[in-house]
Amino acid sequence: MRFWDSSAIVPLLAWETGSKAVLAALEDDPELIVWWATEIECVSALARLEREGALDRGSMNQALGRLAELARAWHEIQPVAHVRQTAIRLLRVHRLRAADALQLAAALVAAEGDPTSLEVVTLDERLAEGAEREGFRVLGPALS
Repeated sequence: MRFWDSSAIVPLLAWETGSKAVLAALEDDPELIVWWATEIECVSALARLEREGALDRGSMNQALGRLAELARAWHEIQPVAHVRQTAIRLLRVHRLRAADALQLAAALVAAEGDPTSLEVVTLDERLAEGAEREGFRVLGPALS
């Protein structure tokens, strides 16, 4: 089981530079742990691709269907106070945006405080750096 950031899930839904590598990672271990807002972040990214013309309506509908399928099976870390407090600490320690701090905090909660017990899959360089500094093994930007 791995913790997946939305930056690594979007290439599972719509063909992008990292798609082949993240598909291989998913085939290797199909159990996903995600942050509560991951589905929202993925729809936001897909909508941006659609607005930019990178996805047509049919491709968008297929991507949303794949997202719904993944979401039915994944394990979701809820937005509890511990996640919020951990994210606040992470913002002071690492070069992260708020959403990335919440992702990393959720990964720490999923790992039950032992980051060596869980791998993080992300294509975001800042999140990968923060996760490595927190002690996670990272399948990261080198995937792309």
